[in-house]
Amino acid sequence: MSLLNPQLAAFAAVLDEGSFDGAAQRLSLTPSAISQRIKALEDRLGQILILRRTPCEATEAGERLLRSVQQMRLLEAETLNDFHVGPDSSGPTTVAIGVNADSLATWFLSALAQLHDTHQLLFDIRVEDQDHSTNLLRDGSVLGAITAEASPVQGCSVKKLGVMRYLPVAPPAFVARYFGEGVNAASLGNTPMLVFNRKDELQWRFMHGITRARLAPPIHYVPSATAFVEGAALGLGWAMAPESLLQKHFADGTLKPIAPNRWLDVPLYWQSWSIRSSTLAMVTDVLIKAASTGLRQHR
Repeated sequence: MSLLNPQLAAFAAVLDEGSFDGAAQRLSLTPSAISQRIKALEDRLGQILILRRTPCEATEAGERLLRSVQQMRLLEAETLNDFHVGPDSSGPTTVAIGVNADSLATWFLSALAQLHDTHQLLFDIRVEDQDHSTNLLRDGSVLGAITAEASPVQGCSVKKLGVMRYLPVAPPAFVARYFGEGVNAASLGNTPMLVFNRKDELQWRFMHGITRARLAPPIHYVPSATAFVEGAALGLGWAMAPESLLQKHFADGTLKPIAPNRWLDVPLYWQSWSIRSSTLAMVTDVLIKAASTGLRQHR
């Protein structure tokens, strides 16, 4: 059972699945029927909403509409639950969340497990760098996001979660080889470095804080939080890694800080749409509780 307008349901399904064929399979319709509904919706609003490419993407107008549709879907699920429409009819509620990879690899999953166990929620997790995750709120992809931005996206509320501390680390032999003369512009500019992806600025921020110089070190791109740390332990390069992922390596001596008493603290926030949703309120409460033990709490 769905209370959502069929045209809006088709619109959301195309963007969720990335194609008209995928949306048709999800809604048990033909691709032609999906296309007709999207065309009718675009004619009704007088704007192109979806870019027909692989995968399909929302236009700027489509992003504005998707933000509203995502909120409608959540409120629809809560309404059906209030009227005791069973899961066989509407299915469990799915909440789309943006999260940075390091939170996903450390404290975040325990909160999701609690929400699923207690409230049978399902999650559509979109991994994005903490400095860019608010873009997922702006384009309507998610209902909430873990972000480093303290200023709220328009229409959202913000809750401070805590601080994730990053330490610059490498194996002891690596440190002796590359940083025997100290951590400075000369050594950092010539030493292999691990970077998560092209959006990851932590290593650059750390180097700039020490040297104030523009450096071009050799770079390995390793887009996995756990493989990132393992790569550092294997001597691929030095890395800025979350302290909670380093305890085992510090204990067995496979990693050590390259610069004792130097680190980066990244404040993290939870931004979510300001709507009267009991589901979002539950998610917010559980995330704040999980972060209270999973992140540093600076007073």
